[in-house]
Amino acid sequence: MLRVVVLVSGGGTNLQAIIDAVNDGTITNTEIVGVVSNNYNAYALERAEKAGISAHIVSPKDFSSREEFNRALLKAVDDLAPDLIVLAGFLVVIPGEMIDKYENKIINIHPSLIPSFCGTGYYGLKVHEAALERGVKITGATVHYVDKGTDTGPIIMQKAVEVKEGDTPKTLQQRVMEEAEWKLLPAAINMIANS
Repeated sequence: MLRVVVLVSGGGTNLQAIIDAVNDGTITNTEIVGVVSNNYNAYALERAEKAGISAHIVSPKDFSSREEFNRALLKAVDDLAPDLIVLAGFLVVIPGEMIDKYENKIINIHPSLIPSFCGTGYYGLKVHEAALERGVKITGATVHYVDKGTDTGPIIMQKAVEVKEGDTPKTLQQRVMEEAEWKLLPAAINMIANS
């Protein structure tokens, strides 16, 4: 049984997609053992609670230095003994020590077809704004392993999504989530759990 810890910062729609996929058997051989957020107000924490999953908050605001926060984050994750860490909209840079300790055991969902619109500064709506500004016709999402770069780890899966006439960053973001992110992330977890 693959023990998964999901790291979140916001609404938790990708977390919900994972929870639903475990519950309906789309993801097999997997247990979500905990959710960790850096944000006390993350709706993802309510999603975890409703699903009976232990939820933990490790906020940088509670620590006097980034090093203290990094140690506390690593301890919170270590205490859950994960086989796989899933970054599902986690808007904090993962400490190098965690990446070393969990090498090839941390995955991230990114809202573009890497290598397009990725790296420092490309997250959330900013990705979709950039895609629309550049006039691309196809965008999508990517699940990749996390390394010490920003969106530079090995790609696991990608799914393309059409950019439509009249799209706004918000409408494009919603379509990428519905057509790509919420399908790709469960598929990648299931593949890892059963390989």
